[in-house]
Amino acid sequence: MKAQIEVNAHRALGVRNVMIYGHFIEHFHRQIYGGIYQPGHKLSNEAGYRTDVIDALKNINVPVMRWPGGCFVSNYNWKEGISINRVPFFDKAWRVEESNQFGTDEFVDYSQQIGAEPYICTNAGTGTAEDMSDWVEYCNLENEGKWASLRISNGNIEPYNVKYWSIGNENYGDWEIGAKSLNEWGRFVAESAKMMKRVDPSIELFAASIPDLDWNINLIREAGKYLDWISIHGYWDVLNEENNLSDFETCMAYTLDIEPPILQTKYILGSLGYLDKIRISFDEWNLRGWHHPHVNSSTEDYLSPRDLNDANESYTMADAIFSACFLNQCLKHCDIVQMANFSPTVNTRGAIFTHEDGIVLRSTYFVFQLYTTYMGDEVIDSYVSGGDTFRVDKKGITVEVPSLDVITTRHSLTGDIAIAIVNRHPNEAKECELNIRQYDRTKITLYSLQSDSKDAYNDIDNPTRVSIKEQQLTVNRQPHLISVPPHSVNMVYLTRNNS
Repeated sequence: MKAQIEVNAHRALGVRNVMIYGHFIEHFHRQIYGGIYQPGHKLSNEAGYRTDVIDALKNINVPVMRWPGGCFVSNYNWKEGISINRVPFFDKAWRVEESNQFGTDEFVDYSQQIGAEPYICTNAGTGTAEDMSDWVEYCNLENEGKWASLRISNGNIEPYNVKYWSIGNENYGDWEIGAKSLNEWGRFVAESAKMMKRVDPSIELFAASIPDLDWNINLIREAGKYLDWISIHGYWDVLNEENNLSDFETCMAYTLDIEPPILQTKYILGSLGYLDKIRISFDEWNLRGWHHPHVNSSTEDYLSPRDLNDANESYTMADAIFSACFLNQCLKHCDIVQMANFSPTVNTRGAIFTHEDGIVLRSTYFVFQLYTTYMGDEVIDSYVSGGDTFRVDKKGITVEVPSLDVITTRHSLTGDIAIAIVNRHPNEAKECELNIRQYDRTKITLYSLQSDSKDAYNDIDNPTRVSIKEQQLTVNRQPHLISVPPHSVNMVYLTRNNS
């Protein structure tokens, strides 16, 4: 059965914010130390940053990086991470010693080196409104007061001008240090935001939230006038205690669960009258949750199981396809979802894996390479008709999963069109008839992220099993016939004839 993909090149639906291609890094396991930061390593520069990781991140044009947490931030004192002589502390979130070697100055410097905007998530657990506003002072004031003076004495004369600041991380959850009730949260955010914006009124503020009406009614009524964003998170394959990864087919069913929290949050904002003022930041997301069992146990080993997060065989075409479907939803809802941060960037469930002699680019890395390289800034009208579905048993429930997921963009400067076609089907290639109304093109290129198996992965000994294949297609009369491989992420790029 051929699917028909209809594209109306003259009907723009919205403009995407490039920040949806953002990333996130936390002081957990090997994300910072041994990940992006490894002083003295043969592949690190003078500042201690892994240059192979820097090059990989620059290659996918990371627009924004969120730091330092995550759960870590809810017991983090930023002031102890900026001095010349830094004192380690015991991180009560992850129950490890934190060296404090990598702090605010290093994070801002690192963000600059990879060309990303720094996004700081503040401590709303054990921290105070004053701590948060002092942090803004340190980063953004030119020379006024104690904290800007300290930044200057630390060798950073010019202000950092950090634009993005989040009040808290998952403070709605009982797992978070310093969790708050919904009544506590609204007032706390309001007072924190007030102080932070009085230091620098130009900053954009986020607040930790969930797609829940009661939580947001109180938050928005108390603090809505100060907020520019609300932050929501999503991990669909929950693996906190048991590292029992869902199979490919179940992960395809999870792709249908990406849109509901976006719509729920959007409708809540609309009902409260803030749809045009507050945007959604999906600033932690990934298919698979992090594995960190026994974190509250006094007898069980809670450290060594975390190494399972780094097993490259865990990151297959399922992860790539889920990630592409997630980005498609961000593009579809570009009017409200204007930032997203893949969680995390390096190691754990990251797109990049570091080892002693280099890095491995996991399947998800290439999704970002496709989207940041080829997708345009305008989302235009397209739809699929005649496509088939396949059945998945999702934890005892039968789910009909459409084989194809499609989104279309246009480059406003050139008129070039990029169509992302995701084939979720585990075994079957799909034939597509592509019809683009009123559009002249000179070249059509198909970039396919594919592999020989739905369960294929890249590893140290086989780093290119999952890779992008390029194919030039014949320009002929419409409709164009395109075949996309099974379990693949595809980018059809049409170069505009501007003669």
